[in-house]
Amino acid sequence: MKRKPAARSAYSKAELEEIFRRFSVQRPEPKGELEHVNPFTLVVAVALSAQATDAGVNKATRALFKVADTPQKMLDLGEEKVRDYIKTIGLYRNKAKNVIALSQRLVDVYGGEVPKTREELVTLPGVGRKTANVVLSMAFGIPTIAVDTHIFRIANRIRLAPGKTPDEIEDKLMRIIPKQYLFHAHHWLILHGRYCCKARKPECERCVIADICKSPEKTCDVPAPLVELPPQLFGPTP
Repeated sequence: MKRKPAARSAYSKAELEEIFRRFSVQRPEPKGELEHVNPFTLVVAVALSAQATDAGVNKATRALFKVADTPQKMLDLGEEKVRDYIKTIGLYRNKAKNVIALSQRLVDVYGGEVPKTREELVTLPGVGRKTANVVLSMAFGIPTIAVDTHIFRIANRIRLAPGKTPDEIEDKLMRIIPKQYLFHAHHWLILHGRYCCKARKPECERCVIADICKSPEKTCDVPAPLVELPPQLFGPTP
């Protein structure tokens, strides 16, 4: 049997350990920012979040999930009404179609329950590997790495797990992240990319791993103080 080549990272085992240790101090209990009430509403929220912001999705789904928090209730609502609820989200027509189709498949094939394997999840309309990984992690507590735009950018920018495709990066990250940190790693990396290592301009002076980071774009070598961040706030801001 051919062995897989070792995952390439610019960091040593000890450095990887330290990076994720610091993230764990900064955010002991990181959470996904998509609001949901059960595995079904999570699948729908993640499917709707493609090419949209979590905040924008939450705004649209708050009212939707009050009336349709199961596949059957979603089907009873119908595609047109679903469309009305989510019309503030990009690509809403196609997404409404997918929400109805995935609800139908859950009812027909899975007795209205969200399946717990990636192989089954990706058979749902509008659900790709990334969505499946988010659901496995957030709904069922299975450690996965869902490579979104933030993780893709960080993996390449800081040379953590360089790769040309999300699958390649996912595979590398799953192999290099220390096992004890794997469960939360997906959220730590997303939140780090969203709030610190930003797309347009990384805020290196606010980064807790600035001294370890090997990004050619780095503008600061002094790490930010390693303190726990305030709890994440969810729901509409007052």
